[in-house]
Amino acid sequence: MTSIREGKHRKPIHLAAHFPGVNNTTVWSDPESGSQIEFDSFVHLAQTAERGLFDFFFLAEGLRLREHRGRIHDLDVVGRPDTFTVLAALAAVTDRLGLTGTINTTFNEPFEVARQFATLDHLSDGRAGWNIVTSSDAFTGENFRRGGFLDHSDRYKRAEEFVTVAREFWDSWAPDAVIADRDSGVYVDPTRVRIVEHRGPQFDVRGVSTLPRAPQGHPVLLQAGDSADGRAFLAKYADAAFTLHSTLEAGQSYYADVKQQAASYGRDPNQLKVFPAATFVLGDTPAEAAEKASHIRRQQVGPQTAIAMLEQVWLRDLSAYDPDGPLPDVEPADDPSITQGRVRHGDPKAVAAAWRQRAEADKLSIRELVIAVTSRQQFVGTPAQLADEIDLHVQSDACDGFILVPHLTPRGLDDFVDQVVPLLQERGSFRTEYSGHTLRDHLGL
Repeated sequence: MTSIREGKHRKPIHLAAHFPGVNNTTVWSDPESGSQIEFDSFVHLAQTAERGLFDFFFLAEGLRLREHRGRIHDLDVVGRPDTFTVLAALAAVTDRLGLTGTINTTFNEPFEVARQFATLDHLSDGRAGWNIVTSSDAFTGENFRRGGFLDHSDRYKRAEEFVTVAREFWDSWAPDAVIADRDSGVYVDPTRVRIVEHRGPQFDVRGVSTLPRAPQGHPVLLQAGDSADGRAFLAKYADAAFTLHSTLEAGQSYYADVKQQAASYGRDPNQLKVFPAATFVLGDTPAEAAEKASHIRRQQVGPQTAIAMLEQVWLRDLSAYDPDGPLPDVEPADDPSITQGRVRHGDPKAVAAAWRQRAEADKLSIRELVIAVTSRQQFVGTPAQLADEIDLHVQSDACDGFILVPHLTPRGLDDFVDQVVPLLQERGSFRTEYSGHTLRDHLGL
């Protein structure tokens, strides 16, 4: 039975803004869609999120452009800017908003990443966050000296050791290591700086951090974990979980599981925040919002996209099929090279069987099916309805907040901030001002 907090015991809602440049929710064809790489686009979305008193701005990253049937995927044609460069620039045009970026533990080194995040934390006065991702993708690995050397089963082993070494660098300077004594010429007490020495299966490191301790000590650590390994990793290391679930009940189950796992590692479960990704569509009436949502989904999944998505499961050329017709009468092939750089979830034959069953049961065309199966958590309705639904999920322990993914860049968050945030504030579930400066302050960590 759903448990809802009321009155003085209401949980605070945490909100973040996802820059949707490489996300399949993005509608590229809409006249209101702007550039995905011009700095003005990043500035507008970040400053809108800060105006809405959001916890953080979230930037995804890809280390290689995805390809489908030998061509760069249409969602990647504008390119993918470097995460640290964008976030460092945003630090200069925002004041309180957290700045969180996705950085891979497979193709980077702990010292390098630790230094980059410590630098961002210093530049932003304590607003840095790291979304930790892993990879065993040999296609992406071709961009790197070591290539796709990592077995899938070793992704989290390397990630655990990576985070361990990064933490050692962040902790290697004592808070009082810097001495402001210009007369004696001594600026750093060497006895307060520890040499980092680590010997392990993945890393053999002996060195010294090049920076004093950052304002937050450690950047806030996020991790996207829905698999068993991912949940265990984030329960042990992460400050926040970035997840996907489409119903209140599924969210409550995930929330209870990762909080319990955090407790099993001796952690305070309240120090692990859960953030599902969510899209949203606003309308003056429920009917208008539903109509807009249907139109947006058909923009997101056009005829070519529907066929391409199906090919990613069937692993064969399906260009001869009508996207508004029935599913192919052939079984999936065994050609994983048809799509490169895409994260695959599950066995293609099993996924295809489930899709076929759903299409037959609901009498769906290829395009209708793809629209149905690729939908993520979505809030559709009037501003009051969205405020009700978001608050319900948080107060019912389905999550601690949401990472909102607008379908338009850069102005897709404007209406939410103007129309929904005030309603959340009125009910006492959302801040009316920032009470601290750092990202850890915003999250209550």
